[in-house]
Amino acid sequence: MAVFTEVSNTEARDLLRRLQLGELVELRGIEGGIENTNYFLTSDQGEFVLTLFERLTAEQLPFYLYLMKHLAHGGVPVPDPRADKTGDILHAVCGKPAAVVNKLRGKSQLAPQGVHCAAVGTMLARMHLAGRGFDRHQPNLRGLPWWNQTVPVVLPHIDEEQAALLRSELAYQNHVAAGSAYTALPRGPVHADLFRDNVMFDGEELTGFFDFYFAGVDTWLFDLAVCLNDWCIDLATGAHDVERATRMLNAYQAVRPLTAAERELLPAMLRAGALRFWISRLWDFYLPREASMLTPHDPTHFERVLRGRIANPVHA
Repeated sequence: MAVFTEVSNTEARDLLRRLQLGELVELRGIEGGIENTNYFLTSDQGEFVLTLFERLTAEQLPFYLYLMKHLAHGGVPVPDPRADKTGDILHAVCGKPAAVVNKLRGKSQLAPQGVHCAAVGTMLARMHLAGRGFDRHQPNLRGLPWWNQTVPVVLPHIDEEQAALLRSELAYQNHVAAGSAYTALPRGPVHADLFRDNVMFDGEELTGFFDFYFAGVDTWLFDLAVCLNDWCIDLATGAHDVERATRMLNAYQAVRPLTAAERELLPAMLRAGALRFWISRLWDFYLPREASMLTPHDPTHFERVLRGRIANPVHA
C-alpha cells in the first residue's frame, strides 16, 4: 500500500462528487504494501479507502471488484466497492484505474492469539463457500506459472545455497501440481494474501477481510496454507506455532471439513505458500519500483518458513 501516484485534493474532491459521497475532509496516503497506491479518503459522509492500481489492468480488475461485491452481499465482511451514478465500480484517477471502498471498522491484529486465528479460520471457510456462486473466472496471477517465470529473474541475486533450495522446491511444486491428488483439490475464488495486516479486528471480533487484489481462482487449500504461514508462525524465527495452527484448522473444518486429498497435500501446500512469498519478496527486494513510503519486505523470512515446512511437515 505504498504511494506510487500522488493524488491531489482537487482530484479526490472530484472523485467524491462523481460517487456522490460528499465533500472532502482529508486525504492521507497509506504506508506499507508494495503493489498499489492507497489513500484514506475521508468525506463528510464517512471514511473510505481509495486504491489506484499500478500493475493490474482495467480488464483484470472487474474480477476483484465484483468478487468483493459478491462476498459482501453474501454476508462476508469485506469492503464493498462504491459505484457512480451509472453503476460503474471501476473508476479513473490520475490516468490510473481506481476503486473506492468503505473503510472497515477496527484494526489489524499483528500479534494474534488462538482466538484470532480461530476467527480467521471460520471466516475463511465461509468466504470459500460464499464464493462458489461467483460467475467470473481469473486464475491466481501469482500462481505456479508466475513462479516458473520469476525464479530465473531472481536467481542471479541470491547465493548458491539459496538458489539450490529455490530450484529444488520449484521442481517439487511442479511435480505436485501434475499429480492426481492436486487435481482433486476443491477450488474457487481465493484471497491468496490474507496476512495479519489484511484482516481487521475490534477486540476479539473479526470485522473484515480486505485487499483482495491478489485474489483469483485457485485451490482453497493453498489459501488456507497462506494463512497458516502467517497467522500461525513466529515472526522472529519462522517456527510453526502448534496451538494457533490447531485453532485455525479446527475452526475452518467446523465450517468446511477438508477432503482426503486436502489432508494429504496440506504439507505440500504449506511449502507452496512459503515458496510463493519468498519468490515475490525476492523480486520486490532486488527489483524494486520507486514509490513514496515504499519499504520492501525482508525475503529471508519466507526462506526460513520454507525450510521449516520442509524439515517439519505439518499434517491436518
